[in-house]
Amino acid sequence: MKRSTLRRSGAAAAVLALSMSLAACGDDSEEPTSGSDDTTSESSAPADDASEDMTEDEAAPAGAGADTFGEGCAAVPTEGDGSFDGMVDDPVATAASANPLLSTLVTAVGEAGLVDTLNSAEALTVFAPTNDAFAAIPEADLNAVLADKELLTSILTYHVVGEQLDPDAVVGTQTSLQGAELTVAGDTEGMTVQDANVICGNIPTANATVYVIDTVMMPPAA
Repeated sequence: MKRSTLRRSGAAAAVLALSMSLAACGDDSEEPTSGSDDTTSESSAPADDASEDMTEDEAAPAGAGADTFGEGCAAVPTEGDGSFDGMVDDPVATAASANPLLSTLVTAVGEAGLVDTLNSAEALTVFAPTNDAFAAIPEADLNAVLADKELLTSILTYHVVGEQLDPDAVVGTQTSLQGAELTVAGDTEGMTVQDANVICGNIPTANATVYVIDTVMMPPAA
């Protein structure tokens, strides 16, 4: 009778030990699951960081026209030699020759023989009248000016200052290459030069800063 009791007791102990062993195995099997969740969570963080880095790296560069201002800038070509990025590498007369807004000015500069003078200068600020500004001059008068090299040179050099000026520095009284003074007023929200409006300002070229204006200015001596 005692042997039977002992056997039953031994069997019960064995079953209890087996149960505890299985329970322990079950606990061990759950730990990797928790670890897997942590690994997944941690591995997703670098992916997010990489995504943010990629967004920053792939952002488009500002470009040469980033600091220009004025409604007229929308008419400047977005690519090619006449674009902001195209003009920035060329001296000012060459840069203007590629811009379709300034073809009449380029013709006038050529007639006055000022191409080399403008291109070889170290630093200039140029107030560049558009084609429409020249078109506002009666045709007979414009042809007469183009035929008079001395008068044409006086008018064109009145549009140029012998230093490179940004929108803050250009405001005030400036002395033109012609010798007469120019008065620049306003800011990037609206700027004038004498009676002309700046329609696209702060355009960079290799040796000048260009302010496109809507009027051909006449110097006092002209």
